[in-house]
Amino acid sequence: MIRTDWSMEEARIIHALPFPDLMHRAQDIHRHYFDPTVIETASLLSIKTGGCPEDCGYCSQSAHHDTGVKATKLMDVDDVLKAARRAKTSGAQRFCMGAAWRSPKNRDMDKLCAMVKGVREMGLETCMTLGMLSPEQVAQLKAAGLDFYNHNIDTSPEYYREIATTRTMEDRLETVEHVRKGGIKVCCGGILGMGEKLEDRISMLVTLATLPAHPDSVPINLWNEIDKTPVQQRAQPVDPFALVRTIALARILMPQSVVRLSAGRTGMSEELQALCFLAGANSIFVGDVLLTTGNPAAWQDQSMIDRLGMRFAPANMAQCTEAAE
Repeated sequence: MIRTDWSMEEARIIHALPFPDLMHRAQDIHRHYFDPTVIETASLLSIKTGGCPEDCGYCSQSAHHDTGVKATKLMDVDDVLKAARRAKTSGAQRFCMGAAWRSPKNRDMDKLCAMVKGVREMGLETCMTLGMLSPEQVAQLKAAGLDFYNHNIDTSPEYYREIATTRTMEDRLETVEHVRKGGIKVCCGGILGMGEKLEDRISMLVTLATLPAHPDSVPINLWNEIDKTPVQQRAQPVDPFALVRTIALARILMPQSVVRLSAGRTGMSEELQALCFLAGANSIFVGDVLLTTGNPAAWQDQSMIDRLGMRFAPANMAQCTEAAE
């Protein structure tokens, strides 16, 4: 049964189950809704890097932090489409485009919509992360054919003010609701390892699991250490079993959501990633680079999946057929 009325106490009890019991429960739910041998893939491209006016304390692209990331202009449509073709050749199922903005300007919307249309015509699922959106901008992206919109809540409502001050958790949730009501699938998750407590990780997942509808995709990121960011001063490594427990709780609370192992996989052993798959993770980013941080090489991921006897999901060709009509 899909529930949106989870309580913190229920989530705490589930999270604290003996590890074998937690894994068994998560795996049972995962098998009910998904093929446990299939991993979805997505590729991520920064279409506009750096210079972001937000002060998110974990981010290399914030103009508030001297991280050495130089601000760039929005990429040309043709260059984005070339990158999407390479991603599809490398086996990506979904192509995600990210821009370091507080929110897109209306003058950029035509260009962004052209990117969406072009990528979709290749048979790839489309995803964008552009910051906060108005309902009108959601409608434009929906009309262009955008499949997913990513807008993470990052952490718990209680810890959020320690992470960013230029926007609120309510601002983030408002954009998520605009996207949901506008008919675009929601991609929304968070980041572990920013100095938060266990209670914050549970609260973050309960926040997502008690939205009017669960996110279609839930990315779980490990913070990549970035020099000269505020989070660097209080970041703590995430215990491997704590990560697996977080993945399992996400799967149990949000049974039909795709749970993605996102940033931080370069620091995970293949054994840890396999445990995460058993706990219910069923998506990864592929490609050597995410927005500004590293990612395992394609051959490494293929080798791991082969040795596990699993397989990557094929690109959704129905998208290509629909786009051609």
